[in-house]
Amino acid sequence: MKHKGLGQQHFHHLEPDYSKTIFEIPADIEKRMRKKLVFLYGEKVGNESFDEVLRTMQVYFAYKSDEMIAWEKKFKPEHRFTERDVILITYGDLVRADGEEPLDTLAELCNEYLKGVFNTLHLLPFFPYSSDRGFAVMDFEEVDPHLGSWEDITSLKSDFKLMFDGVINHVSSKSRWFQEFLNQKSYYKDFFTVFSTKEEISPDHLKIIVRPRTSDVLTEFRTIYGPRMVWTTFSPDQIDLNYKNPNVLIKMLEILLLYVRRGVDIIRMDAVTYLWEELGTSSVHLEQTHVCIKFFRDVLDAVAPHVALITETNVPHAENISYFGNGTDEAQMVYNFALPPLVLHTFQTGNSTSLAKWAAKLDPVSDTATYFNFLDSHDGIGVMAVKKILSENDIEQMALNVVEHGGYISYKDNGDGSISPYELNITWYSAINREDDDESQDLKIKRYIASRAIALVMMGVPGIYLHGLLGSKNDAEAVINEGQTRSINRKTIGKKELLGELGDATSNISRISNQLVILIHLRRKEKAFHPNAKQEIPDISSDVFAVKRTSLDKKESILSLINISNHETEIDLDMDLIKNSNGETALFDLITKIKFRPENNLIRIKLQPYDIYWLKFESNI
Repeated sequence: MKHKGLGQQHFHHLEPDYSKTIFEIPADIEKRMRKKLVFLYGEKVGNESFDEVLRTMQVYFAYKSDEMIAWEKKFKPEHRFTERDVILITYGDLVRADGEEPLDTLAELCNEYLKGVFNTLHLLPFFPYSSDRGFAVMDFEEVDPHLGSWEDITSLKSDFKLMFDGVINHVSSKSRWFQEFLNQKSYYKDFFTVFSTKEEISPDHLKIIVRPRTSDVLTEFRTIYGPRMVWTTFSPDQIDLNYKNPNVLIKMLEILLLYVRRGVDIIRMDAVTYLWEELGTSSVHLEQTHVCIKFFRDVLDAVAPHVALITETNVPHAENISYFGNGTDEAQMVYNFALPPLVLHTFQTGNSTSLAKWAAKLDPVSDTATYFNFLDSHDGIGVMAVKKILSENDIEQMALNVVEHGGYISYKDNGDGSISPYELNITWYSAINREDDDESQDLKIKRYIASRAIALVMMGVPGIYLHGLLGSKNDAEAVINEGQTRSINRKTIGKKELLGELGDATSNISRISNQLVILIHLRRKEKAFHPNAKQEIPDISSDVFAVKRTSLDKKESILSLINISNHETEIDLDMDLIKNSNGETALFDLITKIKFRPENNLIRIKLQPYDIYWLKFESNI
């Protein structure tokens, strides 16, 4: 099985080669792993579990070719992410054509239009599933035959790095694991968090459990030996795994290493906030949860150091970034959940103050970790991350505006009988633009591109959902047909229809995607847009969101100016604010190719509504 990752080929064998030297774990990593297992399971069980973990790692290692082992010895974690990294997020079947496997259709689309634009594909869950568009997984080890095969997945490696979902918090109620639990097979009896009756969780304990849904935390199932109440954080069809059982941790480790063999470069740790349940606590962000993620990181550092973890935690910003650990021992990337609602709020109000104030406090994590900057996704626009950044009134008004734009609000249970907004379900284009107004299409597209440009210039790696790349509008029909508000941004597109739109220079899809592709191409050429390049947020005007990025070698800077308002704005740019060490002053806009020269140390710039400038010192062009 061939892989192309980080600029050169390396390989996994189809079968393990047990004739090679057995893997020996570095002493420092073994010590860290044993300590974590003992913390989770106690001295005896923890040390016994390590033996099985090591065996699992040794089996995986036997699949690695000598070429891959040699390649990994040269791999430098600090070079994992660069300015060339841009991630496309998509389901395997968002684009369909009669008579074609969806993954073949996706590969054709990517190779024809997206090669050289995106270097990484995030394939949302492509496993057999029973609900939640893939996030109720029935079999972690197989590709949904309606999409294609593992060969179709790994064939994408010739041109793209791959990101898979590690749906490690829960399984489908239709999965073999849970069916064996219902059969009360001994190995699976403790795979899930189980109670005999609802009354085993007291009202006081229920009140402090934090959940992203309003459904009951316990769901009743009939087993061969009678009814059992099972912990279900997300829905009755999504059964939480019990990580208090070390066999669950080890089984999931096997799954993640299978994904590595299948070509994954980044593993998205889905819903890890809720990984460990503990009565008497909120059951979110527990120390045990962080230890589990750090444990998986230890394993990958030892046997697959090129593979990164990214955590998906729709929670307040300070808690969200805690999943970086110390910057070197937990996730290498964290979803920057505060960014989407802050950008939406900025464009709704025409005021960049809140966004700028938050962005100014973003610090580099480490030379091996960074943020994942996204605006839209298969889910919606989470608002939990801005709970302590925006006021309750701001969040309420933002949600009401989304409803006026044809969207929906998903609520969470606060544990005290009340509910509050958790997520806004709407496409990004419809969130930014209202359909029933008299604005010109040109202005709407310009506003849309300006909003998306913010995620392209911020510190971190940018990602764009396929519907975001195309500027898709709300799919209200899908919401009605499927009874799921998240379906509003999951429309399946006909290949013939899409190719027709892309080929029509006057269509919204063509205009939006072409403009975004141009910006991405420009971004990928600039060292100042390295994920960990220095970021400064100049205080210029509430009408303008400004970001200055300076390359790691300090030789190049880019000042991004984005007019986030619907009116013309004129600014006087103080050159002392942006001058570089070489003393040059003439600025060149990478987008419009306009040159600016100062007078009396000032550059006067007139920005039309939603204008974007990426200003660079002329000597660096």
